[in-house]
Amino acid sequence: MPDDVLAARAAAEEESVFSHPAVDPDTTAAYGDHPDQVIDFYAPRGAGTPGGGSAPLVVVLHGGAWRAPYDRRHITPFADFLARHGFAVANVEYRRGPEGEPSGPSPVAGRWPDTFDDVAAALDALPALVREALPQADPRRTVLTGHSAGGHLALWAAARHVLPADAPWRTGGPAPLRGVVALAPIADLEIAEKLEVCGSASLQLLGGDEYFVERRPYADPALLLPTGIATTLVQGRTDLVVPQAVAESYAEAAAKAGEMVGLTLLEDVGHFPLIDPAADACAVVAEEIAQLAW
Repeated sequence: MPDDVLAARAAAEEESVFSHPAVDPDTTAAYGDHPDQVIDFYAPRGAGTPGGGSAPLVVVLHGGAWRAPYDRRHITPFADFLARHGFAVANVEYRRGPEGEPSGPSPVAGRWPDTFDDVAAALDALPALVREALPQADPRRTVLTGHSAGGHLALWAAARHVLPADAPWRTGGPAPLRGVVALAPIADLEIAEKLEVCGSASLQLLGGDEYFVERRPYADPALLLPTGIATTLVQGRTDLVVPQAVAESYAEAAAKAGEMVGLTLLEDVGHFPLIDPAADACAVVAEEIAQLAW
């Protein structure tokens, strides 16, 4: 397909996903003192859970290249979509670009170590918050999902038990998850940097050239394998934002580590349809989550 056609399609996909109005949560709870340390909760609605009873919990980590202008609001239609498909949903916010940084054409990506501090703290606080906010949820059936930069964070959060021994976020054992569904994830930071994904956002996330090699073992999902947690990547073949090669590199690293990672490749799908309730790809994502959750 010609490059100009791909670019036009990508632009239309992006316009579609951002055309949906934000959907307010049923309730919001804080997991820390910073304004970004909050989780929005969506109760299951619509047709309800298959067979009735309690609902699986889906934890959502939004993308946006870890940059401050892109907060959780843009993924709330996706969170609502999942809730309407019978899931209880927790939509996690976290600190992104540097504090007080003015928005501009290329704001800095991520905040070390705050971005990782927040994701770890949110996941640690989640069981108690869910009991209060979503009594309909069954935390024994938790699936972690994330899109783009959020896909990176989802894979990282599921791998905390295999972080280096001196990592402050390391846990004593695997997270109690049914699995991870990572959507067009920035899953291999080295490959992402070689491809200049999102304007070298991976490099910025780790603090720049000076720290990239030193910090990768603490932050790169491709180096944190095997996890022992069921993992599926969903990737559009025509994704111009996070190319297919990034997901394939992670899957290959997993295989070399003795772990089988699912890789669902969608034809004629770019970056944004995976979280666009109006797109067929979004229904595929819901089915991938359901296969792990139920």
